[in-house]
Amino acid sequence: KEQKKSLAHTQKLINRSDAIVCISEFCKKDVLYNCDTGNKPLYVIHNGTHWLHEPELNAFSFKPTLPFLFGLGYVNRKKNFHVLLPMMQYNNYELVIAGRLDEPDYLHSIKEVANKLGISERVHVLGPVSEQEKAWYLKNCLAYMHPSLAEGFGAPVVEAMAFGKPIFLSNFTSLPEIAGDVAFYFSNFDAEHMHNVFTEGMNIYQSNGLAKKIILKGSIYDWKIKAAEYLAVYHSL
Repeated sequence: KEQKKSLAHTQKLINRSDAIVCISEFCKKDVLYNCDTGNKPLYVIHNGTHWLHEPELNAFSFKPTLPFLFGLGYVNRKKNFHVLLPMMQYNNYELVIAGRLDEPDYLHSIKEVANKLGISERVHVLGPVSEQEKAWYLKNCLAYMHPSLAEGFGAPVVEAMAFGKPIFLSNFTSLPEIAGDVAFYFSNFDAEHMHNVFTEGMNIYQSNGLAKKIILKGSIYDWKIKAAEYLAVYHSL
């Protein structure tokens, strides 16, 4: 029912529009599959990066005591953070997840699984954090983890690129399109597979000087460039 309502709303907007802009090729594919775009021009313009604040924790911020993996985004099932927990049994890192707590029952299940696996002391779901705190976690994490199942673009991934940290993603939806060959991908969520991808990825990252390549990739998502692309669409109408 919710999906039908959302699609009907989107279709109404498409019917009223003179042009359509999608934020990824994946999003465009979704629109073409689910909606009727008629003969309206359809463009893909990726989002730009968010401006990142100076990294800083305050007196009340959570500060990990061990090397840590960081995840960012709404804490709900489609973001798929729970698949990281079994993998944590293979290491002695902390896992820090920040973002709006979207589904209380999902948060409860994460805590239950962490307790069952004996890793609850190393798993920290913080909820919303300030822009300065977010930047600190991105700058200081060992790696950025984003095993999401639902992304139209993937803004947190691009934010992580700005710090040149190794990035581990699911290979679903828009994520491979946005991160390309500067990220490492989980093709499934079996704990051993994820551990192997992580271990191999960290070895490649540390030996190949990948940080500069990651930062360079992130720099193409520049709002000045994207604004010019939108302006070209407006001028075409």
